Amino acid sequence: MEEAAEIAEPRLVAETGLAARVATVIEPSIRAAGFRLVRVKVTGEAGCTVQIMAERPDGSMSVEDCEEVSRLVSPILDVEDPIERAYRLEISSPGIDRPLVRRSDFTRWAGHKTRIELALPLAGRKRFNGTLLGLQGDEVRLRRLDEAEADEAEVLLPLLEIAEARLVLTDELIREALRRGKRAGRVEEELHRQGSSGQGDTAAFAKSRGPARASRGHPQNSQRMMRHQ
Repeated sequence: MEEAAEIAEPRLVAETGLAARVATVIEPSIRAAGFRLVRVKVTGEAGCTVQIMAERPDGSMSVEDCEEVSRLVSPILDVEDPIERAYRLEISSPGIDRPLVRRSDFTRWAGHKTRIELALPLAGRKRFNGTLLGLQGDEVRLRRLDEAEADEAEVLLPLLEIAEARLVLTDELIREALRRGKRAGRVEEELHRQGSSGQGDTAAFAKSRGPARASRGHPQNSQRMMRHQ
């Protein structure tokens, strides 16, 4: 029951436009399979790239999990067809320096450095950097890193006004990820492979209207496939 509640927990930071349409059609099936949608992003990279970030309720997401989600969402996108042109589909884990999109994220990762951007200015500013202190009601407590006076160092940011929030990669964050057993035994290997960026495992699938072809053995342990749209 607890895991089901964690899977069903709504996101507070969500997409707009085309990315929102993609999220709407894939999220129910992702939930039913035991995963949580973290983020959908549509970019102009490689013509058009659809990036889907997902995780299990405990925050883990292996390459095999990425492949499972890809097999799940690919036919849904084919049928619903929210994107009218050829595109590249990428499925990934949130990574160590992950986005924070649910209430539980802001409590689970309290004590770590965070960057937060608001949709509307607060006291004349939208961007805040600091140490996450958890939640106070419907507001995020943040100890700012750019304030010299102690009585001005802590700020409360309204959850519903957050446009983007993510952890900052630090040695402390890496140690915490290891301690929690997230992607157990693979964090150091992943950091080495990604150049210490903290980016998660990825299974990348490219969709094209051209001839179908397939290849395996991508250097980052991901899987690529070219096929008809």
